[in-house]
Amino acid sequence: MAQQNIDTAIAEERQDNDKSIASQNRINVIDDETDEMAVQYRATLDTIESLRVYNAQLEKLIASQEEELASLDDQIGNVTQVGREVTPLMLRMVDALATFVAADVPMLMTERAERIANLQTLMDRADVEDSEKYRRIMEAYQIENEYGRTIEVYQDTLSMDGEARTLDFLRVGRVALLYQTLDGEEVGAWDQKAREWVELPSSYLDSIRKGIRIARKQLAPDMIRVPVAAPEDKS
Repeated sequence: MAQQNIDTAIAEERQDNDKSIASQNRINVIDDETDEMAVQYRATLDTIESLRVYNAQLEKLIASQEEELASLDDQIGNVTQVGREVTPLMLRMVDALATFVAADVPMLMTERAERIANLQTLMDRADVEDSEKYRRIMEAYQIENEYGRTIEVYQDTLSMDGEARTLDFLRVGRVALLYQTLDGEEVGAWDQKAREWVELPSSYLDSIRKGIRIARKQLAPDMIRVPVAAPEDKS
């Protein structure tokens, strides 16, 4: 009987121990779950903070882009206004260049007339930016300006006694525009005041031949004798 009581007590103690172990295991599981939830909670807080910072930065970016769009709208309006003001100016510049060429000595007239015609066509094109139109106009002005500082020889035709003759033309800046027949026996010059070609005496033959050779880089630069119109008496 006593042994039976002892066995019963031991069994009950084991049962209590098993219950304690089970309870501790449940507590451990709860602790683990609590720790995991705490980690997840902190991670969620970190995510929320990151999103808050990101949203704040995104709002700044959107505000900046809206300001930039507003600025671009203003600039587009200004460009349109500037375009309306620049176009008449460029048209006047092309017209002024055409008038100048028509009144200038008749050098390289085909080339110069073609350049002006191209500018006039360019001004009518809507697919070309104003900046490119202006660049081309200024380029034409620069070319005209260079004519006054250079010496050049080229061939062209001239009507003489009702006959078109091919001649060598010598341009000395804008100081003189001269010609020489291909056989080198006749020379002449453009009289800007009378606006006509005049034949020069044979005393100019050697000088004009020399000038042509200099322009062709067959001789080193040197002084040459050319006819120059006397200044007008404005008294």
